[in-house]
Amino acid sequence: MVEKEMTNRVIQKFGGLRKNDSRRGKKSVGARGAPPLREAGPLTYIALSITVLLSVFPLYWMFVVATRGNEAVASRPPVMVPGGAFFENLVRTLQNPQANFALGLLNSAIVATVTAVSVVLFCSLAGFALAKLRFRGRNAILIGVVLTMMVPVQMAVIPMLIMMDAFDWRGDLQAVIVPFMVTGFGVFMMRQYAIQGVPSELIESARIDGCSMIRVFWSVVLPAVRPAMAVLGLLTFMQNWNEFIWPIAVLGPDNPTVQVSINQLNRGYTTDFALMFTGATMATIPLLLVFVIFGRWLIGGIMEGAIKG
Repeated sequence: MVEKEMTNRVIQKFGGLRKNDSRRGKKSVGARGAPPLREAGPLTYIALSITVLLSVFPLYWMFVVATRGNEAVASRPPVMVPGGAFFENLVRTLQNPQANFALGLLNSAIVATVTAVSVVLFCSLAGFALAKLRFRGRNAILIGVVLTMMVPVQMAVIPMLIMMDAFDWRGDLQAVIVPFMVTGFGVFMMRQYAIQGVPSELIESARIDGCSMIRVFWSVVLPAVRPAMAVLGLLTFMQNWNEFIWPIAVLGPDNPTVQVSINQLNRGYTTDFALMFTGATMATIPLLLVFVIFGRWLIGGIMEGAIKG
C-alpha cells in the first residue's frame, strides 16, 4: 500500500509538471535552449542584395570589357551590355608573344594543384602529431609554427631569392612550389580541428588492435578530418593560383604563371584593357569552376567546424 501511494504521488507530480510545461509552451523551450531564430526582414534582404551586387559587379564589368574594345572603358555612360568580340580578344591574348598566356595557365594549374595536395597531406600529418601525440618539444614546435604566421610574406622575399639562387632554381616551377608545400596556417588549422574532431579513444582502440601509427592516421584520422582537409585544399589552391609577388620575383616571362602573364599583357606603349580584362577573365574562370564543383565541401567543412566549436 505504501509503495502504491508513493507511485501515485510521483505520477501526480510529473503530471503537474507536464501541464505547466505545456502551458508555458515556447517560453520553457527558450529558457532551456537557445533563443528561437528570428525571420529575416526586408532590410536584411536589401542589405544582402546590395552586398551581392557590389561583389559581382566588378566581375561582370571585367567580362563586359573583355567582350568589347578599349572604347568600352572610356565610354560615358559606361556600357553595361556584353559585346561580341570576346573570342577575338581571346585569340589575341593567346597569340601575344610577350605573355605566353597558355603556358601561364598550365603552370598555374600545376603549381596550385601540387601545392594544395602537398599542403593538405603534410599539414594533416603535422596537425595530427601536434594534437594527439605526446613527445618532447611539442609545445615549442607549436609556438614556432604560430610565429611563422606572424611574419609577412614580403619580408621573406629577399632571403628566399638568395636560397633560389643557391639552388639554381630561378625561372623553374620548383621555386614556386617547394617553399609553399607546408604552411604554418595549415598546420595550426589541422591541429585545432584534430583536437576536436578526432577522439583519443579511437586512436587508443586502434593502437590496441595492433595498428601502426601510419595505419591509424590513414584509417582513423583522415576520415575524421576530411572536412577540414577540403577547406584547406581549396583555400590553398585559390591562394597559389592568385599569387603574384613571389612568381614575378622568381620566374621570368619565358616560364610564367597566369598572374605574371597578365602583367606581361600590360607591357607596351599603351595599355590594352581589352587584352588585360580578357586574360583576367580566363584566369577567373578556373577559380569559379573549382568553387562551383567543390564549394559545397568548403561550406560544409566550415559549418561543421563551427558546429563542433
